Amino acid sequence: MNEISTILIVDDDDDDQEMLREAIATVATSVRCLSAANGEEALRLLQATDAHRPDLIFLDMNMPRMNGLGFLRHRGQIDSLADIPVVIYSTSKRPEDEIETRRLGARDFITKPDSFEGIVRMVEGLLAEASLLK
Repeated sequence: MNEISTILIVDDDDDDQEMLREAIATVATSVRCLSAANGEEALRLLQATDAHRPDLIFLDMNMPRMNGLGFLRHRGQIDSLADIPVVIYSTSKRPEDEIETRRLGARDFITKPDSFEGIVRMVEGLLAEASLLK
């Protein structure tokens, strides 16, 4: 395990990215966050030679250019990325979305909480499960 863990947040909504960053900083000061506005940008970042491999990816479903499903499909074809845990973090409550994302390799499917406190609780549970809390 790295001394400093890294999380990649893939979401086209800047406010959602910032709220998730703040929640992560609240529960885990030793976690660094990277961000991408869509799946295409995330894949470019992950494949860059100087990129830091994230320990976890928070992935929104609905984004322009390449959505969450497209990202999962491409990620699954790249051996060096296929084992990075992905948590779908979306406004979707559709069971079909959860089934499809898990089929494509997502570890968890979380509907975005309505409050900052809910986001903090969600992040704390996920980071503890992923052994990223220090």
